[in-house]
Amino acid sequence: MPLPLRITFRHMDPSPALEARIRRKAKELEQFFDRITSCHVVVQCRHKHHQQGNLFDIRVDLSVPGSQLIAGRNHAFDHSHEDAHVAVRDAFDAARRQLEERIRTVRDGAKHTAPARVEPV
Repeated sequence: MPLPLRITFRHMDPSPALEARIRRKAKELEQFFDRITSCHVVVQCRHKHHQQGNLFDIRVDLSVPGSQLIAGRNHAFDHSHEDAHVAVRDAFDAARRQLEERIRTVRDGAKHTAPARVEPV
């Protein structure tokens, strides 16, 4: 079943190229961890009226069983985020790191909560 994906553009016109990149990145996350139940990506242009030098904030909200993960790259002076595609890459990289940490936490928690063996007396 395909990942339910929602993409929201704020303070800017929707971009088909950017939307296609977001869909590819979301598909990569889904292939990495197939238990994602929903994904919402918000693309926001900080300064709507600038002709150049706009910074983009990207937020990736993921729902996985038992948790909600929110990843984003919101750096006020990171001028690499004048390119929306770079900002998308960074946000999805952060989302993947959070997924990896979530998987590690669940796996380690399962190791520590295994029932103790009771030897017969």
